[in-house]
Amino acid sequence: MSCCAPGAEMTLDLAGATSVLPSSQEIRLASRSIGDNLCQTDLSVPTVHCAACIQTIETALGKLDRVESARVNLSTKRVSVQWHGDEAPPFFATLGRLGYQAHLFDPETGNKDKTLSELIRAVAVAGFAAGNIMLLSVSVWSGAEGATRDLFHWVSALIAIPALAFAGGIYFRSAWNALRHGRMNMDVPIAVGVSLAYAMSLYETVNHGDHAYFDASVSLLFFLLIGRTLDHVMRERARTAVNGLSRLAARGAVVLRGDGVRDYLPVGEIEPGMALHIAAGERIPVDGNILSGISDIDCSLVSGESTPRTVGAGGQVQAGTLNLTGPLTMQAAAAAKDSFLAEMVRLMEAAEGGRSQYRRIADRVSALYAPVVHLAALLTFLGWMVASGDWHLAMTIAIAVLIITCPCALGLAVPIVQVVAARRLFEAGVMVKDGSAMERLAAIDTVLFDKTGTLTLGRPRLINGPSIDPAMLAIAADMASHSRHPFSKAIAGFAGSSSQPGLQSVSEHPGFGMEAVTEGNTWRLGRRGWAGWKARTGGEGKYGGYGGTVLSKNGMIVATFAFEDAARADAKAAVGQLQDAGMSVQMLSGDTANACRDVAKTLGIEDFVPALLPSGKVEWIEALSREGHKVLMVGDGLNDTPALGAAHVSMAPATAADVGRNAADFVFLRESLLAVPLALDISRKAGRLIRQNIAIAIVYNAFAVPIAISGHVTPLIAAIAMSASSLLVIGNAMRLQGFAKSSSPENTSRNRRERPGLSVQHP
Repeated sequence: MSCCAPGAEMTLDLAGATSVLPSSQEIRLASRSIGDNLCQTDLSVPTVHCAACIQTIETALGKLDRVESARVNLSTKRVSVQWHGDEAPPFFATLGRLGYQAHLFDPETGNKDKTLSELIRAVAVAGFAAGNIMLLSVSVWSGAEGATRDLFHWVSALIAIPALAFAGGIYFRSAWNALRHGRMNMDVPIAVGVSLAYAMSLYETVNHGDHAYFDASVSLLFFLLIGRTLDHVMRERARTAVNGLSRLAARGAVVLRGDGVRDYLPVGEIEPGMALHIAAGERIPVDGNILSGISDIDCSLVSGESTPRTVGAGGQVQAGTLNLTGPLTMQAAAAAKDSFLAEMVRLMEAAEGGRSQYRRIADRVSALYAPVVHLAALLTFLGWMVASGDWHLAMTIAIAVLIITCPCALGLAVPIVQVVAARRLFEAGVMVKDGSAMERLAAIDTVLFDKTGTLTLGRPRLINGPSIDPAMLAIAADMASHSRHPFSKAIAGFAGSSSQPGLQSVSEHPGFGMEAVTEGNTWRLGRRGWAGWKARTGGEGKYGGYGGTVLSKNGMIVATFAFEDAARADAKAAVGQLQDAGMSVQMLSGDTANACRDVAKTLGIEDFVPALLPSGKVEWIEALSREGHKVLMVGDGLNDTPALGAAHVSMAPATAADVGRNAADFVFLRESLLAVPLALDISRKAGRLIRQNIAIAIVYNAFAVPIAISGHVTPLIAAIAMSASSLLVIGNAMRLQGFAKSSSPENTSRNRRERPGLSVQHP
């Protein structure tokens, strides 16, 4: 079947940001042929949640031309659409009108977390086995003797086998892998303790002994698996952003052949020198030069600024930028693997690799903990062998030492605090994706803010609307409603619905503005020099740099429009609280020095660095890191993604690009920047509780181990004592819920740090 070449569609999401809908060619590339001239396209619709959603979507898509059928899978939130013809039906526009945001289904994003599933099943198996063995043990404790006691012990042994094989396999594999490579980890004493406890219990059962400790070995696994599952959930929330960044690239482009033939090629097959046709609304697939056409380009991927840049013949464009207003013909200057977007991916991979080297508190403690535990158990066994000559007694006491020192408390100390802290942050509108991020956040001394979209909202706002003639404003709003330009949206949004029946033949001139005709008059809305061709156009007007947008009638300017980007709620207060908490606050931006100076002065930020590319932000963070500073990066743009990964810890607003949210450790859901000092405060408190829990575990062992070594503790009592220490650290972690819920962090003396060796501009 042949492919046509329509441009990609664009729509507005709930946050008001422009989202790009896949073009017909992209949809076809993502579809598969199922015979009889039919194609099937799988869509992912995350907001489907009930039977009414299914009915609504299937009915709406089924009414589209060329659609044979539509089926919704509620469990996977996928919609499978079968259609025919050369051009894909408007799936995305239809779903968008219904309020469902959809995207092409990517099988890689549908993969489940197999490790988490395994851990949950292991917890269930260990909990079921521990509960049943404990019931049998109660009967033995109550006085069962002889054959009855032996029967209960054999049943317990049988129940414990699948628990140890499946649930314990997680620790056995880890311990064996560590020993095979000549190292120790916290799983080694667990595996040894559980195995010896089961083996000794089985020996007692075979020899009709009075005591068996199957309940101790299985209960030990149950508690440890709870801690490991909580820890895994926190760690896996820090998903990689590299795949998301790669998906920003266009899937392909229309190639113009020398004989006038147009072919649609996947982006990987585009070679330098090829001529490409880029329709309005499509992303630039590779770096290149403009051959013909004029358009506005959204360069937020490069500079982070929402103000579009006008390009024409001879101009350069980079992969991942968005063509907004007019068709372009460009010549590819580099292959996709050598493009700007590919460089962004490499920067992100390097940044994530650097962050993965961070060692968590529990990991550092375990480096000494495991060998000490084994040494204590071995010395206990040897000491009792020398003292008594009874290997059975010596082994029983050594097992008790291993069990009583098993790192249940350490295994729960960190993840339980992180889970409680994450809940506190969620209640305040902050999502935490990585438990180690709270440890890193508590250690920072420098906060770097991106400007547009972070300190500000990233949406131009008309500020002189009340001073404009209402009739002129109404005409401008009607013209602006035909454009996707951010300034046009600001004008139309301010004026609301104000249709002018006499307005005729509205057209957009890419890079210049809108033109319309009514009653013999020519109206233009756009750049001052183009719209006011009969007026004196020197300067930008009394409103400064953003005063260059005007409305003209027959070449004479009749209205001037001024815009500004509003700061986030409480941005100044948040900056002040961070400074009071001893943080050095700086602003990094791809915008001009003048624009940065205005925002910095308003918010009380003394240090800022303007005109930075994504690699420049990474270099700045690396320079601070080399000086020994721990950096928090707060950003939202696609261009901030490498910087978010390079920083010691990172945070992004919910309005950020998907890639930025994936790269960040924290995401705040509300417009207020007070989320930043709040997260810092809770992370510091959580850090104190973690250290307290580790201290509790150490003190517990300091008292319990001598008692166990002296022979006054059986393996069963050791398991109970171990459980008690776990409950103690859980109770201490719950204290975080009782702390005063305040949005302001602890006030500490201001400690402003100078930056030797770094050039910082001051307003």
